[in-house]
Amino acid sequence: MAENTDLSLVQDIIRAAGGHASSLSGLTERHRADDVTRVLIDEICSRCPAPVNDEPVLVEFVVRTEGERLSHWLRAVQGAPVRSAPRGEEFVAMRIEYSLADLVRELFGPSREQSSGTRGTTLFPYAGSDAAEMIGPYFLAAQQATATVLAGCTSAKPDLNDLTSRYLTPKWGSLHWFTPHYDRHFRPYRNEEVRVLEIGIGGYKHPEWGGGSLRMWKHYFHRGLIHGLDIVDKSHADEQRITTVIGNQNDPDCLAEIAAKYGPFDIVIDDGSHINEHVRTSFHALFPHVRSGGLYVIEDLWTAYWPGFGGNEDPERSGATSLGLVKSLIDSLQHEELPPEQGRTVGYADRHVTGLHVYHNLAFIEKGTNAEGGIPPWIPRDFDSLVAASSGGAA
Repeated sequence: MAENTDLSLVQDIIRAAGGHASSLSGLTERHRADDVTRVLIDEICSRCPAPVNDEPVLVEFVVRTEGERLSHWLRAVQGAPVRSAPRGEEFVAMRIEYSLADLVRELFGPSREQSSGTRGTTLFPYAGSDAAEMIGPYFLAAQQATATVLAGCTSAKPDLNDLTSRYLTPKWGSLHWFTPHYDRHFRPYRNEEVRVLEIGIGGYKHPEWGGGSLRMWKHYFHRGLIHGLDIVDKSHADEQRITTVIGNQNDPDCLAEIAAKYGPFDIVIDDGSHINEHVRTSFHALFPHVRSGGLYVIEDLWTAYWPGFGGNEDPERSGATSLGLVKSLIDSLQHEELPPEQGRTVGYADRHVTGLHVYHNLAFIEKGTNAEGGIPPWIPRDFDSLVAASSGGAA
């Protein structure tokens, strides 16, 4: 597993962005301004959409502090991601200028819709009065490249359907149609410093495939830390705010070790092997490490019907499958209503599952304290007695 050496710095920036202005002013007292700026520029590059300009151009990005102006050069051209580059000889299309505090808040603060008054811009900052003829071919490219870079400078809520296409994940538009459900349930967490664990990074054993879903969640949860678990090495997907871990989702000890190091988690998503035994093992091992108020998500429930994944084609014999687990959680929700004479042992899920939302091939399990109290024992348990008691005993 590759460790992110900037993790503590990134966390400090995120927390400062969500606090009072005094927290932002103290940021450069705790860290060097160029270290903070490097994190911000890396974040912008990761959020920028694919450039559409045919002509390669540079956008100068200036970050101001009280004592200095720090310039970075972002190269944008169709067919390549936006990236930092040397000043070089390429045409400088635009200068974008932020104060460090404004940029920190814009990238990592709670989402807001303010789109003006946070930055300065200068078109063709190094062009002289005799440069009109040279500027002509670059004008459209300048506009396109600037729009691309500025699209990476906002914490405004992105469309999850667009993100799943951008990062090549199959959660919407092909095999599955999950993202509207994800957006509905994940939206309340978007302004929080969430810790997300996704089981299954994708790409199988290919050394360079997978990680698109992790990048999608990183973009969606702009203040979050994203962790990915896979049985093979996927460290190529490691980047700022993304950490990958090698481990077996069917090994409770391994899962407990991961949770102790990186949890507690706000959200766990099981998009792993889809083998029914593995799904059940992961839930029982990791659900205790989801914080109260968090979510546990299980994808691809279709394997509950496929014997090749340990499923059963007969829905009446689904007890040992992922859907059998989901069905049992309905009883967990209602455990306080079960007759005490059954002698049922109250388990962890009984005490902590507070909600269950099931869609086609997808389940969301809410974590909390399930202790509202059952219907009191003095209320009659049969209909006729209940009616008689409600009417004061009148016939």
